[in-house]
Amino acid sequence: MSIKIGCFALVDPFSTLDHQLDRIRDWGFTYADVTDTGDGAVLGNHFGFTAVASLDANPFEMKRLFESRGLQITSYCAHADLLDPSAPWRYGTGEIIKAVRAAGAIGVPHVITTEGEPVTAFGQGLSQKEAIFTIAEKLHEPLQVAEDYGVTILLEPHGPITGTIDGTAALLERIDSPALGLNFDTGNSWLAGTDPVEYVRAFGEKIQHVHWKDLGAEWEERRGEIYGCGMATIALGTGVIDIEGSFRALEQAGFDGYSTLEVGGDDAVLGSADYLVSLGATR
Repeated sequence: MSIKIGCFALVDPFSTLDHQLDRIRDWGFTYADVTDTGDGAVLGNHFGFTAVASLDANPFEMKRLFESRGLQITSYCAHADLLDPSAPWRYGTGEIIKAVRAAGAIGVPHVITTEGEPVTAFGQGLSQKEAIFTIAEKLHEPLQVAEDYGVTILLEPHGPITGTIDGTAALLERIDSPALGLNFDTGNSWLAGTDPVEYVRAFGEKIQHVHWKDLGAEWEERRGEIYGCGMATIALGTGVIDIEGSFRALEQAGFDGYSTLEVGGDDAVLGSADYLVSLGATR
């Protein structure tokens, strides 16, 4: 049993996905995720300055792209905006369903999503009860599709509901689906004001994937005010988050799945991998 380390497939800004995968392969990783996704055509891909994976593309081409670098896809990221009103320009139910279908077609077990921080007055004005209802409503059809495709949708702490233990517990109680699990994020849970170790102790059996981030002391003054960040710039074990405690709690919960480094910068990525290996993980 071991926790397996993969890499966030968005390590260099303004670069294409094949460039990202070359970098991950050259660092010696075996696992990576489909990180930045959107539907329709992606102009930045054509002109070579984004790594967005179109959810309308042939997923088998994505699988071949990863396999040509000796990499295995461990998840599709489909981080949504589930608290603001539905609109064609808002990533939500439709995009999550497309991610589920793509993942299911090529045997990827997990699609990771979240509710996000609301940006409209409507979303910001929801009570907790209303917020839980709207998240559950927007995930109802994706979860039906996921169950049929053999995919599990994982909720990540990255918003005002998922960022707390009470909010996550209420969501899990409201949504009764075998296709729903959790993606634990060390940095996002800590930023939301939650103790990451306590999060694992509360939900260990529901956690099926992990995102690793450590953060410096300069983030402490913002703790409890924001609910996530894209990636860290320091190596695991050098910041204020109890990474080792989180790792040990995951072990105690019996977790032996895939995890992803959400870390930027060569030294920070490689230092993070070495730190996790020293705790007992494998690359």
